[in-house]
Amino acid sequence: MLNEQRCNEIFEIVSKAAEADEVEVLIAGGHHSLTRFANNTIHQNVSDENYVVSVRAVIGKKTARATTNKLDPESLKRAVRSAEAITAVQQPDPDLLPMAEPGPEREDERTPDRWFPETAAITPQDRAAAVASIVNVAKRNRLVTAGIYASSRTMEAILNSRGIEQFHTQTSSEVSITMLADDSSGWQKSNSPDVRNLDPGALAEAAARKARESARPREVPPGKYTVILEPAAVLDLIGFMFYDFGGLAILDQRSFLNNRVGTKLLGENVSIWDDAYHPLQSGAGFDGEGLQRQRVQLVDHGVIKSLVYARGTAEKMKKSEYAAKVGEVRPTGHGLPLPNEIGEVPLNIVFEGGPGAQRQTVDQMVASTDRGILVTRLWYIREVDPYEKILTGMTRDGTFLVEKGKIQGGVRNFRFNQSLVSMLSGVEALGTPVRASGEESFDMVVPPLKVRDFNFTEVTKF
Repeated sequence: MLNEQRCNEIFEIVSKAAEADEVEVLIAGGHHSLTRFANNTIHQNVSDENYVVSVRAVIGKKTARATTNKLDPESLKRAVRSAEAITAVQQPDPDLLPMAEPGPEREDERTPDRWFPETAAITPQDRAAAVASIVNVAKRNRLVTAGIYASSRTMEAILNSRGIEQFHTQTSSEVSITMLADDSSGWQKSNSPDVRNLDPGALAEAAARKARESARPREVPPGKYTVILEPAAVLDLIGFMFYDFGGLAILDQRSFLNNRVGTKLLGENVSIWDDAYHPLQSGAGFDGEGLQRQRVQLVDHGVIKSLVYARGTAEKMKKSEYAAKVGEVRPTGHGLPLPNEIGEVPLNIVFEGGPGAQRQTVDQMVASTDRGILVTRLWYIREVDPYEKILTGMTRDGTFLVEKGKIQGGVRNFRFNQSLVSMLSGVEALGTPVRASGEESFDMVVPPLKVRDFNFTEVTKF
């Protein structure tokens, strides 16, 4: 895998070849392996190693980038020439800032080590053994299983002509399991930099239990229900919010937070941070320009407290009509690589509920529910109303009726139309936050939620 020395050698080649005023190099890649299984057998095992070098050139107030995955000197020089040629035909950007410079490293914001030798050492035999344990659970329960076991060791780096030199390495392991019966299914997924946090057998048992217990699903009418959302369902819903927490989204008036920053929009028991340094998080401690990420509280007891900013967005915001409404404006280390049209995004979400939030396990939420629906996960989610954040989608792989504090069996899946603003204003209980993985959004640290009046609009045919 590429190390810091090799990244510096690549940057030196690029710098010497460049005629631009400034140059920036992003390097990312690594070794990725995947074992895929279906019908209770492994049917694919693949592994690849690849690295991408992206060169950004700045000439006056113009910037552009070019990318290559060939790391020999001539290919790197060709990428430099391409970046400069594209830059030359761009329109000047009067808001373009000089490239970032190194800043002081804050002692309270050091990225935890996210490279684990045990994960880096995973072999195809290790993945096959884990799949065997999953298949054994399926066979014992007379089910059919499908899913993946993936592992990787990756790096990313950013260097520029103003002295930025950032480097990060990470390992990752992931298991996703679906258990299938004749008329029901169950699902579980987990991802961690440390493979010791994964338990494929336990995940398989949980997925199998959901498939068994949701068999022969009954049809219950659509309507508004108290709903218990497991963490995967929570993150796949709330993931639609966070692109709106960027300063540029406010300036472009494409955020549901326009005219709402500083107001109490959500429930008192909802507090959310972006925290790249949380022990359950993953990823680098720097952004697409090489700035150190900062811990930012986005929501404080329901109040929309802060936004995140790239360097350029912060400068624009200070000069805008919104400056007095959004509080302190400063670069927060959440910028995406330039040039881009999005600006910045918080991608290390930690939903902790805040002090005093009522913490319950899923079992306790069920026990305290007179009539409701337990949801394992959601899929095919789409945005209907961007300002009220109304989403539509469907439940799947384990949807259960709860009556008088007990799970009464599986129900046919629902389609929903639900406002996130309304949902997060009606949270009755939260669980302990965990690192969760879904299919519609990025991994987050989120709790299970019990919410009132979740709007199911129709019943599906399965």
